[in-house]
Amino acid sequence: EGMAPPKRILFPPEKICMVWQQRQSAGAGLLNVGNTCFLNAVLQCLTYTPPLANYLLSREHSQACHQQGFCMMCIMETHVNKVLHSSVNAILPLAVLKAFRRIGEHFQLGREEDAHDFLCCTVNAMQTACLSASSDLDISSQSTTIVHQIFGGFLRSRVTCFSCKAVSDSYEAFLDVPLDIKAASSLTGALEDFVTPEHLDGENCFKCSKCKKNVAASKRFTIHCAPKVLTVCLKRFDCFTGGKISKVVQYPEYLDLRPYMSQADGEPLHYSLYAVLVHSGVSCYGGHYFCYTKASDGLWYQMDDESVELRCIDTALRQQAYLLFYAR
Repeated sequence: EGMAPPKRILFPPEKICMVWQQRQSAGAGLLNVGNTCFLNAVLQCLTYTPPLANYLLSREHSQACHQQGFCMMCIMETHVNKVLHSSVNAILPLAVLKAFRRIGEHFQLGREEDAHDFLCCTVNAMQTACLSASSDLDISSQSTTIVHQIFGGFLRSRVTCFSCKAVSDSYEAFLDVPLDIKAASSLTGALEDFVTPEHLDGENCFKCSKCKKNVAASKRFTIHCAPKVLTVCLKRFDCFTGGKISKVVQYPEYLDLRPYMSQADGEPLHYSLYAVLVHSGVSCYGGHYFCYTKASDGLWYQMDDESVELRCIDTALRQQAYLLFYAR
C-alpha cells in the first residue's frame, strides 16, 4: 500500500523456509585470532538464522553464482556449512577473515570493531552479492533478493501538516531497526518511543507542498512492511564519546510487532527470539562480545569464541543485550 510493486522478483518468496530443515545440536565454536570476538558473535547469530541457514545449507547459491572474485553469499555458504557440519569443537572462520577488508574497507584486523557495524556491512555485502547479476533495478525489485526478503522491511515516515492537515508519506528500506534506549527500560518501551510522533516546528519546520510555506507539523515513523527476521540494535554506545549505556533493557522471548505497524489494527504479528548478542565492558573501544543462540534442536547455547555451552532460555533473556534477533 502506497509503494510501487517490484518489476522483477529476484527470489521466489515461497522458497524461503522459516523452520529448520535439519535438526541437530549446536555446531562448532569460532577461534579468536586477536580481537575478533565481534566477528565471531555476529557470524554465530547469522549461522542460526533459520531461513538463511536453510538456503546456505542447500548450496543453491554457489551452484548458480557467476560472480568473479569476492562474493559474500559464497563466503557465508562456505562458513555456515563448515560450522554446522564440523566434527571439531572450534574452527577458524577463515573465509570471512580473508575477505575482512572487502566486507568493510574501514575494518582493520587486530582492532576491536563494533559488532553492529560489522553485521550491517556483512548483510549489505550479502545483499550486493544477490544483486550482482542484475543491473538498473528499481528499489522495489532490489528488495526481492533472498537477503532483503529475510532481513529487510520498509519504514513509513508520515508528516502531517498542522495547518491544512495534508499528509506526506515517504518509504525507506531497512535491514535492521536501531532503537534509542536512553528513556526506555524495555524493548517494547523503546519501540513505543520509536513510533511516537515528533513535533516539527521552529528551525525544524516542515515545507508543506499544499500550504506552500514552512509550517508546524508532526512526523511519525511506523514499520510499513515487516521483515521475516527482525534485527534490533539497542543503541548502547554514544557516537561521540564511545561511552556505554549499561542499564538493563528487558526483552521478551515472544514479541508482537503489530502495535508498531502502519496498519496497527489487524492480526498479531508474532516473533520469536532466536539470538542475543551481548557486549560486556564499559565502552565501544574495548570489552568483549559473545552471544546466545537457539540451535535447530530448539535448545539455547552460549557461544563465546571457541566455547559453545548449553544454557537455559532464562539466562539468554537476562543479558545486557546489544543486538536482538527475532524470527516470524
